[in-house]
Amino acid sequence: MKITVVGAGNVGATCADIIAQKELANEVVLLDIKENLAEGKALDMWQTSPINLYDTKVTGSTNDYSKTANSDVVVITSGLPRKPGMSRDDLISINAGIVKTVTENVVKYSPNAIIIVVSNPLDVMTYVAYLTSKFNSNKVFGMAGILDTARYSAFLATELNCSPKDIKAILMGGHGDTMVPLPRYTSVGGVPVTELIEKTKLDAIIERTKKGGGEIVNLLGTSAWYAPGAAAAQMVEAIVRDQKRIFPVCAWLTGQYGLKNIYLGVPVVLGKNGIEKVIELKLNNEEMNLLQSSAKSVKEVMNVYDSMKK
Repeated sequence: MKITVVGAGNVGATCADIIAQKELANEVVLLDIKENLAEGKALDMWQTSPINLYDTKVTGSTNDYSKTANSDVVVITSGLPRKPGMSRDDLISINAGIVKTVTENVVKYSPNAIIIVVSNPLDVMTYVAYLTSKFNSNKVFGMAGILDTARYSAFLATELNCSPKDIKAILMGGHGDTMVPLPRYTSVGGVPVTELIEKTKLDAIIERTKKGGGEIVNLLGTSAWYAPGAAAAQMVEAIVRDQKRIFPVCAWLTGQYGLKNIYLGVPVVLGKNGIEKVIELKLNNEEMNLLQSSAKSVKEVMNVYDSMKK
């Protein structure tokens, strides 16, 4: 088993480190365009193996995709991070070019790989990778919902003063301000969250979740990395260990929820074949309206990319 992480910045390096420590592959390749960055971080990680007791070999490469050949899973984190005051849409022209080039190289050397996109704006960058790779859509998808759900669950755990292990939640829609948290499908130790938190507090947590990425940017001056890196690594684990985990994933829809030809966050079964099933929840009118609104917002940005290609 071989896994490549493209982009040795904070998110990519965190993802690669977790993959190595969990021994999800025989080899992890970390690749970046910046001279010696990936090599240095990979060497640093490998030197933790005698301390953390793992066997996964970690190697780095400066833009030499031949070293990624025959990867089973490729995680793409490349791109310009958001700066304070910058919207995700501001990133589209620059990051679309980066993701397109990366995907072309990935396909050249690993034609059978499963591709997980983490680059922002997430929904549209996943669309770019899908169009460029020409892979089946079950093998090209994006990481967003796991991160958003983690933020939502962490905020709930803080409010309830309980273990985050007991919180089960799901979010849908685009990655960003139009995401759709679903309190009706959120429970704490099997108890519906609506019975534990009053509506005003729950609504405030939902709003904080929607702006969770921006909150980190305002605090750090750059995007988050620990939680996004861990979320991507969790998706890799579900694939390589064929766990059949149910996760919210940015997936290509072909009619589910009345939507088609769009990448949007929905619950899926994730296993060795990538997305093995898209799960259609029974949404009420309010939830469906929020999802349709989110889809409209995502589609507008996808249209921006489509117009750039012409």
